[in-house]
Amino acid sequence: MIYVDADACPVKEEVVRVAERHNTHVIMVADGGLRPSRHDLVRNHIVSQGADAADDWIAENITASDICVTSDIPLAKRCLEKGASAIRPNGKLFDEQNIGMALAMREVKQHIRESQQTQTYNVGFTKADRSAFLQALHALLV
Repeated sequence: MIYVDADACPVKEEVVRVAERHNTHVIMVADGGLRPSRHDLVRNHIVSQGADAADDWIAENITASDICVTSDIPLAKRCLEKGASAIRPNGKLFDEQNIGMALAMREVKQHIRESQQTQTYNVGFTKADRSAFLQALHALLV
């Protein structure tokens, strides 16, 4: 099963495409705003609005044989702790070797934003990111 942290996920369509190829079920989890899917393999799960409601639902329901698509580093850590795989929309995998550094960098960026009262920005999402994601998700499912 593939769980998608779907609120701001740029690769929802790609997840469905790969899932169809592998006959794998997908659950899109969000606090609203999801379009109904015409695919039998896809289910939308709407959680109550609130900070981390979608993350909490995914973390409670994911199992060791599942995959989570997310940019949320704390959610990725929770999924890894349950033995599941976690992949970013740019195709980079979270794993036991890089999750600690990812969490640390997240904290550093948050500290900079708060102390300097400035905004930090993520790098834009590219066609190369989309392609890398498709390849990495396919590899996880094989």
